[in-house]
Amino acid sequence: MPIFKTEDEERAFWATHDSTEFIDWSKAKPTVFPNLKPSTKTISLRLPESMIAALKVLANKRDVPYQSLLKIFLAEKVQEEMRQGHVKPA
Repeated sequence: MPIFKTEDEERAFWATHDSTEFIDWSKAKPTVFPNLKPSTKTISLRLPESMIAALKVLANKRDVPYQSLLKIFLAEKVQEEMRQGHVKPA
């Protein structure tokens, strides 16, 4: 592996080289980084006003923002569906 004097030099090198020339990926092991914050993406979601009102009531009882509560509900349902085998993980 070459030694670089600057980040620009390293950036230029990796723009034209592949890591497989220097790393034996056949010896790589899967790993998990549980403390990394997952990236998020903003979406637009249309919901009936009555559902939003109900979410706000539930969220208020739990003292959390309603959008956070909605994320919790979605995450729980997605995990449930994955456990039941309805969908295979991507």
